[in-house]
Amino acid sequence: PTIPIAKPGSVKVGQRAFAIGNPFGQFQGTFTIGIVSRIDGERNLIQTDAAINPGNSGGPLLNSKGELIGVNTAIFTRGRSGGNIGIGFAISVDKVPPFLQAVKEGRAPRVAQSQRPFAFSSEPSEKLILDGPEVRGRLDESDSILPIDNSFYDMYSFEGKAGQQIAIEMRSQDLDPYLILLNSDGSELAQDDDSGGQKDAKIMITLPEDGEYTFLANSYEAGESGDYRLKLRIETERVNPSERSNRLILEEQGTLDRTDAVLPSDGSRYEEYSFDGVGGQTVTIRLESSDFDPYLALFGPNGQLVGENDDANSSEKNAALTVTLPMTGRYRVVVNAYDSTGQGQYLLTVR
Repeated sequence: PTIPIAKPGSVKVGQRAFAIGNPFGQFQGTFTIGIVSRIDGERNLIQTDAAINPGNSGGPLLNSKGELIGVNTAIFTRGRSGGNIGIGFAISVDKVPPFLQAVKEGRAPRVAQSQRPFAFSSEPSEKLILDGPEVRGRLDESDSILPIDNSFYDMYSFEGKAGQQIAIEMRSQDLDPYLILLNSDGSELAQDDDSGGQKDAKIMITLPEDGEYTFLANSYEAGESGDYRLKLRIETERVNPSERSNRLILEEQGTLDRTDAVLPSDGSRYEEYSFDGVGGQTVTIRLESSDFDPYLALFGPNGQLVGENDDANSSEKNAALTVTLPMTGRYRVVVNAYDSTGQGQYLLTVR
């Protein structure tokens, strides 16, 4: 079997991404899901939060149509043995046809270069406190460099508690600010480029657990230098999440059939819907069908899996999921069949 190659320039930030590989050389044909977080057009690199391990290098990165959009190449992590915890990168599909042509003509390198996880700077992060004073900093050649795109960054950390809704703002008149927030284990929680207005960056999120969080004050382009200001604060919840729990957020009637996208892992068909949620809000999702065995999955604004379900209980095959949303943003619900034979009508509700 062969994988079709996606059209050059078709990859968009926010779209789904599926990584296939052989992590650590021990587990063949693993399949992980994420989103495209960032695209570096100059270096033809795709940043994704789909789990990429050492040993995945050279494996395909696919879109929801099963087309090749990139080739997994590296992971940037807080430690040298961080596994898939960190930020993953793939070479854009735009580079694949020229490489294949070079192979045909005998111009391609014959020796593969090993890819090891890049590690964040060993320098200690600067400790900040929530609702503390504004921090002023500067990015220049004296700072740590993100090796995958040669952009400068400063590293900060703070202590947070589960359920706290916080905001991180980075403003600058000299450069295009970019923020990357990492969990206590080094996994990516969120990132942002322009949500602060103009070109300023802003991350709003409900912290999932107690612990130390790290974020990178970064620039969108390589080599950008200049002064910046940071503000880290606790947000006051403006809407009581419990007041939203019984409201109908989404109701969709649809049909899974041969025209729908197919998951490469099992050949099952699926459709996607989205809704906006608030951190701390509890939602109940139900997927009902008398034609097939429903399966549903919920993904957060950062592309991470929030929850999934096959059978609501032992007496029914309909799928149901009740979760407390970890952050504010747009969520994606995947309507799926349990296996490749599943087709027919369904009803999806989110309350």
